[in-house]
Order: sequence, then C-alpha cells, then structure tokens
Amino acid sequence: MLVPASVSDYRLLAQRRLPRPFFDYIDGGAYGELTLNANQADLDALKLHQRVLRGAKNIDTSTTVLGQKLAQPVILAPVGLAGLYARRGEVQAARAARTAGVPFCLSTVSICSVEEVSAATTAPFWFQLYVIRDRGYAKELLARAQAAGCTTLVFTVDLPVFATRYRDVRNGMTSAVPLAGRLAKAWDLARHAGWLWDVPLRGKPLTFGNLAQAVPAAHSLGAMKGWVDAQFDPGVTWKDLDWVRSNWNGAIVIKGVLDVEDARSAAGVGASAVVVSNHGGRQLDGAPSSISVLPRIAEAVGGRMEILMDGGIRSGQDVAKALASGARAVMLGRPWAYGLAARGEAGVAEVLAILRRELEVTMTLLGVERVSDIGAGALDP
Repeated sequence: MLVPASVSDYRLLAQRRLPRPFFDYIDGGAYGELTLNANQADLDALKLHQRVLRGAKNIDTSTTVLGQKLAQPVILAPVGLAGLYARRGEVQAARAARTAGVPFCLSTVSICSVEEVSAATTAPFWFQLYVIRDRGYAKELLARAQAAGCTTLVFTVDLPVFATRYRDVRNGMTSAVPLAGRLAKAWDLARHAGWLWDVPLRGKPLTFGNLAQAVPAAHSLGAMKGWVDAQFDPGVTWKDLDWVRSNWNGAIVIKGVLDVEDARSAAGVGASAVVVSNHGGRQLDGAPSSISVLPRIAEAVGGRMEILMDGGIRSGQDVAKALASGARAVMLGRPWAYGLAARGEAGVAEVLAILRRELEVTMTLLGVERVSDIGAGALDP
C-alpha cells in the first residue's frame, strides 16, 4: 500500500480511487495540454539559491493576505464538482482549511451550497463567481455568499467560453457516447466500489448546490456545460466591474490575469488582488505558464494590490519559487482535489501539511526565517 509522502503520491491515490472520467476532469487540461504541462515544467526549471550558516532556525511560514492571517502562504482555490470526488467534498475541504489556518474558496459550480459550507465550518471563507448573463441570479448568489459570511469574492474572468478538454470529451463528460462507451463507463464505475459507496450512495444530494434551481443535475459535466454556454458572457468588459463592486461589500480578487495591462486595469477598477492564472491550463492552450509572467505583473502592479498565483504548484519548493517571483501567496487547485479524492478531509489536511513541511525545509536551506524574506535573491539567475 502506498504511504503518501508528496502531492504526487496523492495524485496516484486519487487516480486509483476515482472513476476515470472524474479523475481526468481534475487532472486534465484544454486541447493538447501544452499550458497545463508548461505550468509545472517552468516551475521545475527555476533554480533555488542555497545559502549556508545563516542562522535560520526560527522558521515562520505565516503571512497575511487581504488582512487575513494565514499559517502558510497557501489558499485553497475554487474547484468545481468537488462533491463528486468525496462525500460532501467542499465541506470536508473547508474544514481541513480551517484547521490548517488557510482560506478556502468555494466554487460557483460546487456540489455543496454556500449555506451548507457555512453551516459546517466556523471560519469565514471565500466565494468565487463567474461572469454570467443573468445579473439577477448573479446578484442573488452574491447576496447568499455574503449572508453566509464570505469575506472575499474571487471573480474569475478567464472563462468567457468553455474551452474543449479532450479528456472530458473522450470520457463522455460533455456529450452523449455510443452504447459501447456507456458500457465501458458503467464497468469503470462498478470497479470503484469505495467511491460508489462514499459519493453516489452516501453523498446525496448530487446537485450543483449554488445553482440547484438553474442546473439541477450534477451527474455529468454536460449539464453544467449547457448552463455555461447559455450564461457565460464573453461581452463583459472592465466597466462591468462597477456592477460587481456595487453588489459586494468585501475584497474583490480578479482571477485569470496573464497580461500586464490587464493587471493594471484590475488595479484601476479597485480590485484588492489579482490571481496570475491560466485556469490551470484548462482554457487557452498555448498561453504562457503562470510563473513565467508572474514577475512582470508583480513588478507592474505589486505596489498597488496583492499578487496571488496559481498553476503548477505541487510542492513547498514551488511555493517558495512563486513567492520569490513576486507572489504574496499561491492558490492550490489540483493538489487539494487529489487529497480530497484520496482520503477526504484527512487527505486535504495532509497535502497542506506536506507543503508546509517542505516550505519550512526550503526556507531553512535558503537561509531565511520569514516568508516575507523570500525575494528574488532566493532564485539563481
């Protein structure tokens, strides 16, 4: 039996436990997955600058993001359909985040509703909203999130249309498949008895909790895609952020920025932070990796807003590299989803513990005691 020691180990455990369509939904990217792979490859290519005899013995991984104290510079990013990876998955992840002292961000397309998550955890959490056409429905979602105690809104702007993810197409997640494909899918589900018992049998209701009235069925990605195609609005501009601001009282984070001018526009409309992100390689395939554009964006607007980053983070070393490149903290998507699928709340907690231990060791070997001291000098030129 595999004893997980790294995020990669949790990926393997998740692959074993989940039916293939659901694992591929977590693991895959758009088209040829070039950007998905670049996110990790470009992080791997960065070299850390080791220092010795620096007296770094009192390691402190804590930081603040948007005025909130974090035990480590990590945030659980919004991940759709998490309640299909483990029973009431978003609740389990939110509890793990609370215990670990880091924020959890709930996806618009979660299985658990914002009210259910709020009732299950005492810590305030973040809420993520997509750009949707029905402003009345969007306003209702924002009001529900604020009533549930959400303090920060993550406004995702890099999904005006749904990019094709070939793994999902092959697995019949977005469209009908022939009889042979349906039989193969049924056999795959039958082979994952643990998941069947945990999620379909004990994890009901399997609906999109925040969108239950509009998208009642969560049994396939096709239901969500139909709603996305009808509601996501490619005509939205920066002027529409005024509407968002008028309906949200807390901090607003703009997620999905890869361009310096777009980052300046985000600062111009009063955003509290941006997330340098390519949606985990799930949207514009061939776009640059997040880490490759992070330094330019941090240099351009880091004095005006906080800079977060996601895409490719798989270790505490990666966290240090992102901080050295200008991020204040990173957002994790796939790593916590792997942990959730493998072992539920305990798996998410252990993924966060692994990253923190790795970051502590990395900081010691860099010769720094506080995350605020991880600057550009932590990277070899």
